[in-house]
Amino acid sequence: MSNNIVVKKVNYQDSEDAAMLIGLLDMYARDPMGGAQALDEQVKARLCSDLAQHPGAVSWIAFVDNNPAGLLNAFKGYSTFKARPLMNVHDIAVDPAFRGQGVGQMLLDALEKYAQHAGCCKLTLEVLSGNQVAQRSYQHFGFEQYALSAETGQALFMQKWL
Repeated sequence: MSNNIVVKKVNYQDSEDAAMLIGLLDMYARDPMGGAQALDEQVKARLCSDLAQHPGAVSWIAFVDNNPAGLLNAFKGYSTFKARPLMNVHDIAVDPAFRGQGVGQMLLDALEKYAQHAGCCKLTLEVLSGNQVAQRSYQHFGFEQYALSAETGQALFMQKWL
């Protein structure tokens, strides 16, 4: 594990931050676990300005020895059962050159501290069933499968494209 990991909250309106966010997210999108397809140029052109307008959006970039190494994008949501906000990890990506050095854990730690300060009741995320490395990382951080009880089973993530 590197001792030189620094995590910085992204300023979506800063051109350097925006370029690093887009670069790391595009790297993730090209990875098989991100869909293996580059981001569309229109998405790259407007993503950070859209995120800046989204009231619940927050992102961090991790640096290893001053090199952008990882990205976490999250959005504030709301738990009706707890009547409190929550934070959902939408993207977490670590450059392959920096994997296994604690970058993901540091990004999650930054989000957790932010969420605690914001009064959130929990962190949520989704992960592909085939991404065992990420699952182990999340479990190491304290995440677990969501289930109300053994009888009702575990929650499943579903989607419908519009």
